[in-house]
Amino acid sequence: MESAHYFSASPAGPFTRKPLTVDLAGETRKLQTSGGIFSPDGIDKGTAVLLAEVPAPAQSGNLLDIGCGWGPIAITMALHSPDAKVYAVDVNERCITLTNENAASLGLRNVTASTPDEVDPELRFDTIWSNPPIRIGKDELHSLLKLWIPRLAPGGSAWLVVQKNLGSDSLQRWLSQELDGSFTVTREATAKAFRILRVRKASR
Repeated sequence: MESAHYFSASPAGPFTRKPLTVDLAGETRKLQTSGGIFSPDGIDKGTAVLLAEVPAPAQSGNLLDIGCGWGPIAITMALHSPDAKVYAVDVNERCITLTNENAASLGLRNVTASTPDEVDPELRFDTIWSNPPIRIGKDELHSLLKLWIPRLAPGGSAWLVVQKNLGSDSLQRWLSQELDGSFTVTREATAKAFRILRVRKASR
């Protein structure tokens, strides 16, 4: 599998850009991809379900894509919400580079991809979209979600797509138990073996 090491900061093998044509936000987009990243050949099934099922993100404020890959989620958010600031995070330096380059190629100046520790810890997010990296293991996944979900702004929502047979229901229970009473966790949709989970932060 070409993307076997996409959880590495510096994947093995050469960073060779390849053309990629995909449909995002209702139009065909010509972007770039490479080996050593998640789903290098197109939009993976989980991300496709997320983009098809969730409502439009907040039109302003701060938006977040956790685990950006080559950028399909962050770019879609930016296309829907040109007045918002879109943050995209990944540990893989190729993903960060590609997301920034792909956003720039579409003239999107409201996207910033970086490592997680480069994001201001004081920032709060009005919308979070993520196809979280389930395969990094339960402990690391939980740490990742505990880092970002509590940073929802009042009234904000996080939308997560998780494959049913990879623990979507147990993740929903864990989130409900882990987060404080200002958060509500619900299952919003089921499609093509995936579930869409929503975490809402109370307005005040």
